Amino acid sequence: MAGAIAYISRDTDGVHWKKVLEAGLGPVDFRPLDSLGNKEDIEVALAWKPPAGLIASFPNVKLIVSLGMGVDHLLADDRLPAGVPIVRIMDDGLVGQMSEYAIYWALRHHRDIDKYAASQRARQWKPEDFVDTIDRRIGVMGLGSIGQDTAGKFAALGFPTAGWSRTAKNLPGIETFHGADGLQRFLARTDILIDVLPLTRDTHGLLDAKAFAALPRGAYFINMARGGHVVDDALLAALESGQISGAALDVFNVEPLPQDHPYWTHPKVHVTPHIAGATNPRTASPGVIENIKRMRAGQALIHSVDPKTGY
Repeated sequence: MAGAIAYISRDTDGVHWKKVLEAGLGPVDFRPLDSLGNKEDIEVALAWKPPAGLIASFPNVKLIVSLGMGVDHLLADDRLPAGVPIVRIMDDGLVGQMSEYAIYWALRHHRDIDKYAASQRARQWKPEDFVDTIDRRIGVMGLGSIGQDTAGKFAALGFPTAGWSRTAKNLPGIETFHGADGLQRFLARTDILIDVLPLTRDTHGLLDAKAFAALPRGAYFINMARGGHVVDDALLAALESGQISGAALDVFNVEPLPQDHPYWTHPKVHVTPHIAGATNPRTASPGVIENIKRMRAGQALIHSVDPKTGY
């Protein structure tokens, strides 16, 4: 049997991952976090938020696989073994979940559902003025797989849709902006801001007071990327001033969100517990299996990550 696969996650026991890996690879030496055994046997680390230094303790590890589409949870470990390739999953199921999350909260805001919910509680029959779809401008930050899927679906619904990315992208039906020069122009034309950026050194704290001020007054914010993009005090101040009319937040600087955090009880904030997109072994495993086969055959990997850029 080939080298062992370490399953490093506190969220699940890995039973489903073992099943799909064996379906694609045959019998595997699969070791969950509490049963790693002899670490010299491990050649693949399948990981989500591994304890710092753990992967470095596998002397023969040849491949590190992120259990999420983001890899910031891996790169936060400054003891990650140098030279060992890092790959991420590419999960069409997760991509679809993410766009569903964005569409739900955007439409809830667009159609004033929270106002109607308040009217129902007050037993008031109160039609609201509405904004036409063609006048509600969507802005998606990050134009990777998730961002492109999300932007395309909003455009198909008839919303004027734009995207911003670090480097230039050309997407049919989507107005695109890029780089520091394009960020302010992108924000200025965005009524509903959706964050799907990777968390890197360049994007950490990107959504600060200056960024929120650049949005049109009353803009709505949806974060399903990483909490580290947001300066919390700046968002709270923008909500209090009315610069931001509301926010749907799935990710946070500290997770789980501390019990005393203002987001829990803020009347303009909806909190969900990092559930916008969940990795599904059935849809995520084909790429993982392919990369394990390629690694063992000495072939080029797919979905590789550059540790310097973070994606």
